[in-house]
Amino acid sequence: MEKVFFLLHMIGTLALGFYLVLPFILSRAEKLSVPAREGTLSAVGGFNRFAQYGLVIQLLTGGYMMTQGDYSVPWMIIVVLLLLAMFALGGIISKPLRLAAVGMRENRDVSSETGKIRTLSALLAVALVVMVFFMVYRHII
Repeated sequence: MEKVFFLLHMIGTLALGFYLVLPFILSRAEKLSVPAREGTLSAVGGFNRFAQYGLVIQLLTGGYMMTQGDYSVPWMIIVVLLLLAMFALGGIISKPLRLAAVGMRENRDVSSETGKIRTLSALLAVALVVMVFFMVYRHII
């Protein structure tokens, strides 16, 4: 059973890989035409929802594996806080994504929303890299 949960945990990790490439996707989207940018933001919104499902898988499988393993309490606290931060940032980024797509359809200035999206995507990428670091080097703490 432990192998099944580990496999599901790795599948969830693959879903979160989107957050690593998101800042690069958004930096290239600035050079696109308005309809292409609108489509890109719409696709990013869909992939964000997919990554949120990946976070749920991470929560469930990681929680099970933490109960079965020998992990230090500070490590568990840090990992859970990073996971919650990723949940929060992934949820917060969805509103500016939606508002930017609507604003582009209405020919409004969406620089405020795109700035928020870029900032939140960078924070998500950093949180994911830090979490992977603690997963690999769990004996540091």
